[in-house]
Amino acid sequence: MSEKQKKRLIPAIKGTKDILPQDIRKWQKVEAVTKKTFELYGYREIRTPIFEATELFEKGTGQTTDIVIKEMYTFTDKGGRSLTLRPEYTPSVVRSIIEKRLYLQPQPLRVYFMGPMFRYDKPQKGRYRQFHQVDIEVFGEKDPAIDAEIVEMADALFKKLKVTDTEVLVNSVGCRRCRPAYHKELRRKAEQAGERLCADCQKKIMTNPLRIFDCKVKTCREASKGFPEITDYLCPECEEHFSKFCSYLDLYGIDYRREPRLVRGLDYYTKTTFEIVSSRLGAQDAILGGGRYDDMMKDFGGPDICGIGFAMGLERFISVVPFTEKKEKFIYLACLGDRAKRAGMELARYLRRDGVECLIEYKERSLKSQMSRADKLGAAWVLIIGEDEVKKGLYQLKEMATGMQRECSREEIMKIIQESS
Repeated sequence: MSEKQKKRLIPAIKGTKDILPQDIRKWQKVEAVTKKTFELYGYREIRTPIFEATELFEKGTGQTTDIVIKEMYTFTDKGGRSLTLRPEYTPSVVRSIIEKRLYLQPQPLRVYFMGPMFRYDKPQKGRYRQFHQVDIEVFGEKDPAIDAEIVEMADALFKKLKVTDTEVLVNSVGCRRCRPAYHKELRRKAEQAGERLCADCQKKIMTNPLRIFDCKVKTCREASKGFPEITDYLCPECEEHFSKFCSYLDLYGIDYRREPRLVRGLDYYTKTTFEIVSSRLGAQDAILGGGRYDDMMKDFGGPDICGIGFAMGLERFISVVPFTEKKEKFIYLACLGDRAKRAGMELARYLRRDGVECLIEYKERSLKSQMSRADKLGAAWVLIIGEDEVKKGLYQLKEMATGMQRECSREEIMKIIQESS
């Protein structure tokens, strides 16, 4: 690219990333396996708008979260309304369920979603300002068995995609009955830590001390090791729920580690929280995280229906999925002259209708040039169409791997391709 061209170029916005054709096959494979896995467990896809009223995320995600305070892409539209590009998905799903009264339908409320999210965060490896996320949500199922089943579903997905070197972390963050006493003691201990905490964490002491556990600053992490553990403050109901959840994970044979400082980054969680982390991702090691939010539907003005779900960043997940690209077998049609081009266009249409990938490039090139081009593109066969081939209705089919060439009718071409698949 010349200097003049560089000056005229408008580059991509910092924190965004193009997903190029050479990368997209991996994305498509992961997305296809993920969708198929979720649907085996009774989930169905939902799609909601990419932006919502700002109030929805302030109310749902939590006024004290970093997402709301620092990271939301918020703007005023031409009607004077404050709108926000979605930073996470759960509030949108809850809004949709209430607005469309989906809770009155007979089928289980199990949904999944794939799509872009937006957060103004410091870009780094695997973290973008526009990123892609997979979400699953379950509503109306209180049994801790569903908590374990969605962890098992994630584990099954990881196994299908051959993702290894992961660990499941679990915890309970209690509920609105047992958390106040814990918050009181946690604040007291955090205040005693004083200047050992960063400026952000000192603010969180009064707004939401649980968020201190999310801090990546070394001194804060060291100080938090001396803080009380929430599992020591659980009410009988939360304690029983967590105990059963762990017993069901044992039933599935899933290895996990209890992590009493796992609180997740959002205010709405109750009872179960969990993460799956990878040793291959460095300090930002979480691939998937989720938990219960039993009060959220009610807080949004809907019925008193509990919920649980998880979210997974696709960029991070795909980075740990091993992938051997399978070369697609396609035919390159080398057409010599206008009459041959017309015949090639008709022949390509015939083959494509039966699922054969065909490529015709409409630049005028010599046969030698087209053969070289087909080789560079990785074509499995080259179909040579010239004046003689058009007259006879028989075409020269060359197999690129062996160099073998034979004369074939279009029906014979299809048979050869099908036999090689």
